[in-house]
Amino acid sequence: MQSCEISADSTDDPLSSGLRRRRQPRIVVIGAGLAGLSAAKALLESGFTDVTILEATDRIGGRVQSVKLGHATFELGATWIHGSHGNPVYHLAEDNGLLEETTDGERSVGRISLYSKNGVAYHLTNNGQRIPKDVVEEFSDLYNEVYNLTQEFFQRGKPVNAESQNSVGVFTRDVVRKRVKADPDDTEAVKRLKLAMIQQYLKVESCESSSHSMDEVSLSEFGEWTEIPGAHHIIPCGFIKIVEILARSIPESVIQLRKPVKCIHWNQSVSKEIERVADHNSDLPEEGKGSDVFVECEDCEFIPADHVIVTVSLGVLKKRHESLFHPRLPEEKVMAIEKLGINTTDKIFLEFEEPFWSSECNSIQFVWEDEAESESLTYPEELWYKKICSFDVLYPPERYGHVLSGWICGEEALIMEKCDDETVAETCTEMLRKFTGNPNIPKPRRILRSSWGSNPNFRGSYSYTQVGSSGADVEKLAKPLPYAESSKTAPMQVMFSGEATHRKYYSTTHGAVLSGQREAARLIEMYQDLLQ
Repeated sequence: MQSCEISADSTDDPLSSGLRRRRQPRIVVIGAGLAGLSAAKALLESGFTDVTILEATDRIGGRVQSVKLGHATFELGATWIHGSHGNPVYHLAEDNGLLEETTDGERSVGRISLYSKNGVAYHLTNNGQRIPKDVVEEFSDLYNEVYNLTQEFFQRGKPVNAESQNSVGVFTRDVVRKRVKADPDDTEAVKRLKLAMIQQYLKVESCESSSHSMDEVSLSEFGEWTEIPGAHHIIPCGFIKIVEILARSIPESVIQLRKPVKCIHWNQSVSKEIERVADHNSDLPEEGKGSDVFVECEDCEFIPADHVIVTVSLGVLKKRHESLFHPRLPEEKVMAIEKLGINTTDKIFLEFEEPFWSSECNSIQFVWEDEAESESLTYPEELWYKKICSFDVLYPPERYGHVLSGWICGEEALIMEKCDDETVAETCTEMLRKFTGNPNIPKPRRILRSSWGSNPNFRGSYSYTQVGSSGADVEKLAKPLPYAESSKTAPMQVMFSGEATHRKYYSTTHGAVLSGQREAARLIEMYQDLLQ
């Protein structure tokens, strides 16, 4: 049986526990993703010297995972820099020349595009027919008009009627359907195509929101998510470069990989086992014995700390909050964790020897005609592939080769993750043959896909405001423990960071970075006298 040890090498400071605030505080950051690295970087640059990052996996980056195949880099996780004006991730990329590896064509449209801004999306039906471009444009205009309406409930404080069930999906489906059916200029055949397109557009929206269905996304809160002005960008050499830039100024000794955390013992609620070990550990300084927090690792090491910044995903908090914290979290925080939403959005990359799509095609959108009157977007397990909303053409081919990037979300993404590569490749090929009407499409030469939902260290892709939750729940999730009447008197033993804790920018990389900087700023303010 492995013996438990309390780490005793973090300081040689001889001050007694009563004077602990005069020495450098011990800060433990859990997770080496964008939030954790941003927090640690800010703390170290401000003069803190006792900072440790504990990372459960064998790599840094969290939900940023760039995979290099041949000369190309593919993003299994975070892909886009959403907006540029004031976006810390954009400025990191721009300042370090990461946006320069591009073609004149891409630069001319003011952004680096993963997919061609030129060309058109091909909306294909399961009967192998392409929906006419004018029909697609008409429907897209209508859908976007209704989408703008969904933003107004939060932004203008419009009341939500009972019929919508406070659901983006229910509201959108109902309003678009009524307008399509009431259009006197469309034939019944065109109306049926447009009705089927509703579900396809909602699938795309679900992938963007990382929800199982837009029915689960809160209508009254949908408009609080804030878009940063400016174009969307990608980093041709890999988003992981942002991670490497953040880690560049962090000493290697600070980051401990393969160091999963079992439990955070906070509020001086140290177990008898820890006390027993502490009593028999003559090397342990007095400060360690009196620490407010102990981080218990899976390898049985106990690490004393004054402050712990928790950056694990909302999915991990949902699964493990009862065992991860001792004592258990306050009911208010537990309710916030349970009410907020997170689900899985996965990518499926298919590489072909030659393109079977035309040069003007920038994506293939799957429209199932039999879903014209469907209410639900949940499928039997054997029909998981019907949740794949589209395949985008990676651009430019000179960089990526002939590659399609498919999107699937929700419970069906979890089913896909259980399948082997051969099954997924074969299923996707059959779909492409069916919708293009081309039975001669060959199987891809290579497949690469993500599996964020089944990964126990993430349990989902990113967060959203679920029906029944609000921005106030995000604030509750982000609130340090233990609670205090004033932030100035709060001991802030356990702090929370990560994209799910940013009220306006949840689900984004810049939200993660800003949340890490936010928690670092709390500690910098607390110790400003010590740091001067």
